[in-house]
Amino acid sequence: MPTDLVLHGERFWISPYVYSCFVALREKGLPFDVAIVSLDQHEQKTPEYRKRTVTGKVPALQHGDFWLAESSAIIEYLEDAFAPPASRRVLPADPRARARARQIMSWLRSDILALREERSTTTMFYDRAEKPLSEAGQAAADKLLHVAELVVSDGKATMFGDFTVADADLAFALHRLILNGNEVSPKVRKFAEAVWARPSVQGFVAHERPPYVPY
Repeated sequence: MPTDLVLHGERFWISPYVYSCFVALREKGLPFDVAIVSLDQHEQKTPEYRKRTVTGKVPALQHGDFWLAESSAIIEYLEDAFAPPASRRVLPADPRARARARQIMSWLRSDILALREERSTTTMFYDRAEKPLSEAGQAAADKLLHVAELVVSDGKATMFGDFTVADADLAFALHRLILNGNEVSPKVRKFAEAVWARPSVQGFVAHERPPYVPY
């Protein structure tokens, strides 16, 4: 097993993208260290960090002398570099299920922007949202819940049989609503809360956080 993996993440432990990579590493059983990049101090913009990561984004994975940024790329790399049977899968084995998982992960990163703004991750891990959702925010929430209703089955804690990072990502998005008291159907809530209780997820959720500094 490798001992030279480092996940470079932000110091407030609120990034959904750091979360995805953290869960993937934990689920694959890979030992890794965490290095903090202080976004509020613009450490991600230093010439050294930008040169190593190419895109200058957080999170970044360091594997020996190889650096990689962008959470989706990191998860794909981990799946390829530490493939079964040595490490468990974090994406479905079936091509169609794997494509669907990638679709959901990509969509969560590129859509529902109003919800991500109005129910930001600070409202999940620091102070709860004080304002109701705007019309645009509610439309984004409705879109998220519609997708969840389509892909989550009654009584199931996963979408594709075995747990995947797509489950973790969807549960994270749903908790933007759940933690802020927004309505979620019993079926979808049960799925999201089952994922939230998973040890790999709780390792991120329950991590100690310093006082928040806006950036």
